[in-house]
Amino acid sequence: MSRYFFTLLALPSFALAEDTLNSGDTAWMLVATALVMLMTPAGLALFYGGLTRSKNVLNTMGMSFGAYAVGSLVWVLIGYSIAFGDGDIIGSGKMLLGDITSSSLKGTIPELLFVAFQGTFAAIAVAIASGSMIERVKFSTYIIFAALWVVVVYAPVTHWAWGGGESLNFGEMDFAGGTVVHLNAGIAGLVVAMMLGRRRDYGKVAIKPFSPILVTLGAALLWFGWFGFNAGSALVADGVASSAFLVTNVAASLGVIGWIAVEWLVYKKATIIGAASGAVAGLVAITPASGSAGVGGAIVIGLLGGALGFWGVAKLKNMVKVDDSLDAFWIHGLVGIWGSVATAIFIAPYAMPEDYSMALQLLSQFKAIGLTVVYSAIATAFVYYIASAITGGGRVDDESENRGLDETVHGEKGINL
Repeated sequence: MSRYFFTLLALPSFALAEDTLNSGDTAWMLVATALVMLMTPAGLALFYGGLTRSKNVLNTMGMSFGAYAVGSLVWVLIGYSIAFGDGDIIGSGKMLLGDITSSSLKGTIPELLFVAFQGTFAAIAVAIASGSMIERVKFSTYIIFAALWVVVVYAPVTHWAWGGGESLNFGEMDFAGGTVVHLNAGIAGLVVAMMLGRRRDYGKVAIKPFSPILVTLGAALLWFGWFGFNAGSALVADGVASSAFLVTNVAASLGVIGWIAVEWLVYKKATIIGAASGAVAGLVAITPASGSAGVGGAIVIGLLGGALGFWGVAKLKNMVKVDDSLDAFWIHGLVGIWGSVATAIFIAPYAMPEDYSMALQLLSQFKAIGLTVVYSAIATAFVYYIASAITGGGRVDDESENRGLDETVHGEKGINL
């Protein structure tokens, strides 16, 4: 099997194209970048805000909003250099975007546009992780954690998968971030949730979502933005981007069906929050395979992604007994693993090289999954420890937790009646 082929398939279009600016590709990537930007301070903020309790809705949304601002800053300062600079284990040489000008190209698009596009991925990754720790982590701790995590955890993992880190690139197929974004963020959220401990009333009172309406709207915006996330990862306006666009929509639709079908079988209810969560699970599942799977593969990947997401949230979470507040690990981490494995299984014939071996590719996928899990877990624990030490402890006091972080931290309410 050609390792070069799959390195290109992971995020390759700029490597194949001549260094000549293409206005069509550039226009598409400007749109795709804007679509992915919408996912964090709007889509994810609404999705997470609706899932949390009313006393913490603004604090929860503020974490997504803050993650985008802080992530964007550290990305241009140093994150991009580590992820896409020259080097094996980590990149270097592009701090503060040194030597990158408006005429610098990455394939057929300006490199500055590529910087912006990849920066939106870094921001949403750390924002996803916030879903595991909301309602008890200090806002100041999270903001410091977000800045450090993008540099210490996200950027190196990106370099190994997409940025030229040969020693730790196992030939994994990850077109748009199944391990780089979703598994990485899911593991990070789970680790911090374990270090924080459970919410004080967890398991003692009913914890109900603030607004299923916001959850549904947020999921719809995520679905919309995900077209830029997956199809934009082609970096050109071509047939691969078009295929990624189509299978993204198919998998999200089947994620809805898979989640609510299993939910109906278990509880005899098909909830709207379940449907919204299923859409996100389907989108997560197809992300690494979006550049290589056909429609048939997308149907299976999305359907099982939705069903697995429900099973993780409804059953496995209770067995693990970690207070993952908004199920970030189960929807992004667990389903991200499924998506990575499924990428090797459901590769379309037209994307398959002649010497393709499913067994060898599965081994590559499992190696990448294992590396991401181990590195993300250890490095995230270190980053959280530093952020917690800087802020005098990472957890809010009992009074703030009981009253809600909207009032005690921000001096606001989600709704003023």
